[in-house]
Amino acid sequence: MALSSESPVNRESREKITVQNVSRAYDSTQALEGVSLSVGEGEFCCIVGPSGCGKTTLLRAIAGLDDPDTGSILVGGDPVTGPGLDRGMVFQEYALFPWRTVRGNIRFGLDRPACGCPDCEARARELIELVGLDGFEDAYPKELSGGMKQRVGIARALTPDPEILLMDEPFGSVDARTRDRLHTELLDIWAQTEQTVVFVTHDIDEAVKLADRVVVMDAEPGMVQSTVSIDVERPRERTAHDFVEYVAQIRAELGEPEPR
Repeated sequence: MALSSESPVNRESREKITVQNVSRAYDSTQALEGVSLSVGEGEFCCIVGPSGCGKTTLLRAIAGLDDPDTGSILVGGDPVTGPGLDRGMVFQEYALFPWRTVRGNIRFGLDRPACGCPDCEARARELIELVGLDGFEDAYPKELSGGMKQRVGIARALTPDPEILLMDEPFGSVDARTRDRLHTELLDIWAQTEQTVVFVTHDIDEAVKLADRVVVMDAEPGMVQSTVSIDVERPRERTAHDFVEYVAQIRAELGEPEPR
């Protein structure tokens, strides 16, 4: 499957998400302070930064699951006032219902999870095929591997066909080989759906492999330090010179030492 050849510059010219001077505090902790950024329509944007820099807080605010203390968030020019079907969320923990099958968990992402209409069944079958879970429709979460559980989570987030997919370190708990496979599958899904993706990760290599653009955040308080556009053709090899250079650049932005 061919990935989109549209450049990050072209995507960014059509702004989909706008974060304007957003701050958020929890008791004495300033999770975000004066955060401003934008994500273009159809862009794959990764957010990286140390623990406590507010990555998840920012993602939850875009999803409408948390309200900023100050500032505003716009999606398609409209203010975010709460969750909406235009934004699908994939969490780090699988958050699957153990009493529901793969099909049942995916169907829960629809407005009518108990509905047996042909359209809903067709949508569930389409997504099961999209995430590569054919043959596991009637399996329960306890019967699935970590990677398979996360595929169910992705499919469930995609059921209402959201314009934006928000992902909070979704592959952090799977092994390296499974993670690489999920990266490829996610990029294929992104190419098919042409959705805007905001992907939070602490893994710099993962960000460079996936993103059109990487937003680098500082901690205490959480602020945007810089953005790095990744101008490397996909698929990307971790050992390629340009890939290694981008990883080193972002690592330097974060003040991390080079690995020995």
